[in-house]
Amino acid sequence: MSRIFLDTNFFIYLIEGASPNAARAKHLLQAFSQRRDEIYTSVMSLGEVLVGPLKNGDFALAQRYRQIFRGQGIVVLPFLEPAAEAFARIRAVNRMPVGNKVKPPDAIQLATAGTQGCDLFLTNDERLIGTVVPGIQFITSFDRAPF
Repeated sequence: MSRIFLDTNFFIYLIEGASPNAARAKHLLQAFSQRRDEIYTSVMSLGEVLVGPLKNGDFALAQRYRQIFRGQGIVVLPFLEPAAEAFARIRAVNRMPVGNKVKPPDAIQLATAGTQGCDLFLTNDERLIGTVVPGIQFITSFDRAPF
């Protein structure tokens, strides 16, 4: 059993996708369930996935997102003071390969996962792979996830 943090793009693939990423997201979710892994994301993910549907007036899609975030098996973590401290450290220390700092939304996700002690942070943002965050054992892409 592992603690796995799912980045925002996972939910977009799962709900909206008809691409290979959607199939991969469904496969991973099933594998996590079979292994009885603890699945986490943050309130930031919920905010990010709601932008498009609300912008486009697609209230049915917005409701589908709300339902998956309220569903059993996914813990939606708040952004609390310890995560705010971790956020500041991530933004102060970590640089991307091209010299840019980790973007604030990414730092919020990483900080939230780190303060929860997640074993695995799954994202498809290749820029985050290799970032060192206390409390996270591995950061990798959905394609490279060992499931």
